[in-house]
Amino acid sequence: MPLDQSFTGRSYPPQTSYEVSREKIREFADAIGDANPVYRDPEAAREAGHPDVIAPPTFLTIINLASINAIVTDPELGLDYSRMVHGDQGFTYTRPVYAGDVLEVTTHIDGIMARAGNDFINLRADITDAAGQKVCTTRAQLVVRGENA
Repeated sequence: MPLDQSFTGRSYPPQTSYEVSREKIREFADAIGDANPVYRDPEAAREAGHPDVIAPPTFLTIINLASINAIVTDPELGLDYSRMVHGDQGFTYTRPVYAGDVLEVTTHIDGIMARAGNDFINLRADITDAAGQKVCTTRAQLVVRGENA
């Protein structure tokens, strides 16, 4: 069943906020095998010009994934999760993510299209801090393989 293209343009407001901690940043850096001290040591981060430890660039996947899952599991969209693959992901930062940030995610469906028997859904997430200032915009493209693919 093709994706419901009327979902294009929909926005999903934040469901909760996420408080970034030093421990979560360290755990993520460990998981990706990045030993950069600015992800672990507040003094190293300050020496590099930051107020506290910073998160690796892909750290926001942690909070972005939950917002994407809320969309793809919406039964009205018609997405067969078992046929979905992640096609692309990108991050455009306004500033780094710091320990102590409290972040919210608003997710948007920017487009849905069919091509070569597959459906493509383009998602954008605007991530803001507690003051409502944009921290990052993420973009993801998901591909839903067609029945004969």
